[in-house]
Amino acid sequence: MDTDPVFLARIQFAANITFHILFPTITIALGWFLLFFKWRHNVTRDLKWMEAYFFWTKVFALCFALGVVSGVTMSFQFGTNWPGFMIKVGNVAGPLLAYEVLTAFFLEATFLGIMLFGFRRVPGWLHDLATFLVAAGTTLSAFWILALNSWMQTPAGFEMVDGKAMATDWTRIVFNPSFPYRLTHVLLGSGLTAAFLMAGLSAYRMLRGDIASSVKAALSTGVMAAALLIPLQIIVGDQHGLNTLEHQPAKVAAMEGLWETQARAPLVLFAHIDEEARANKNSLALPGISSLILTHDIDGVVRGLNDFRGNHPPVAPVFWSFRVMVGTGLLMLLVSWTAALQLLRRKPIGRWLAVALVGMSFSGWIASVAGWYVTEIGRQPWLVQGVLRTYEAASQVPASLIGVSLTLYLVIYAVLLVAFIGTLFHMARKAGEIKGPLPAPGALKG
Repeated sequence: MDTDPVFLARIQFAANITFHILFPTITIALGWFLLFFKWRHNVTRDLKWMEAYFFWTKVFALCFALGVVSGVTMSFQFGTNWPGFMIKVGNVAGPLLAYEVLTAFFLEATFLGIMLFGFRRVPGWLHDLATFLVAAGTTLSAFWILALNSWMQTPAGFEMVDGKAMATDWTRIVFNPSFPYRLTHVLLGSGLTAAFLMAGLSAYRMLRGDIASSVKAALSTGVMAAALLIPLQIIVGDQHGLNTLEHQPAKVAAMEGLWETQARAPLVLFAHIDEEARANKNSLALPGISSLILTHDIDGVVRGLNDFRGNHPPVAPVFWSFRVMVGTGLLMLLVSWTAALQLLRRKPIGRWLAVALVGMSFSGWIASVAGWYVTEIGRQPWLVQGVLRTYEAASQVPASLIGVSLTLYLVIYAVLLVAFIGTLFHMARKAGEIKGPLPAPGALKG
């Protein structure tokens, strides 16, 4: 049986975006953590903050390099597998991608070298500025990429001329209806990803006997940041869901596993999604709670998937990805608040809690990837909501060729991912054994 080339192209894009997103999700927030370490050192003159800074700049550099390399393959795919995307909406998408490169990537790339190698070679104020600009660059990059992604979800500020999208209002294009929610949600997610990675690797170092003050400082920073950010993320996630209900109700119906439009819609916790029968089997549900969450009224009416026949996403992937994201978030809340309570009581992080933090090191990845699956699969069958269907943008590349490149991508990404995680823990082990000389305090003064 022949494999659908559009399906393979979608799998290949999913593989690329899944791998790529892992690294910006860390660097967006990690840059600000590095700036915090520098600020703490400047205020206290305590070298533990610079020790933490030097270790985590290495992690930042590694993530930045892999993010750049994996991002290049994303660009190739627009031309090879999805030429219809740029043909139809390139007048909007092209400038937004160009703004990201010109304003954000160049900013990061220009000052990254100073941040990594210039702390003994430039005045302290300039090194501080370089760290700030790198952090700002990562956030600005997220701004432009999410402006484009949000526009694809809730397009605005354009008109169709001869079958092509033409910009009429760039303010409405950038600040489209879902953009503020999506940007805030992603930035908070990045903060949680970096915070749990920082806490997890620091806990790993402590379990191996490295109880340096810099390790404790990094662990405390990660734990307290996570404990503060996770409740904010829950609130923002709720508001983002309400915005999605307004503009993409079919996506929300898939997230909820709700087939029929109804009042007092149940919150389906778990179910076997039978898409052929268009029903849930062996479900566990709480009556009326979905209506209460989505409409803030237990008697509120929530639209079901049967209202969108032919125009709703595959249900099972969206349904389960949403539950993975929410479940991981609740686990983040439990672990971070437990650890934060220990720190606030000035009690040591016990072995069992340290092991839990190590286990949560990459929880941000799990939640972020699951969230992106909800977002991207939930938009189907549209590539640009209401404007361009996915199959309309696909190329005529044979399935066999896509299959070969997909296989190579998967193998390379698997190897790189294992190598990346192994390198992080290797760096954590070595950091406790060998410490390079720190600059004298005066060397960092402006």
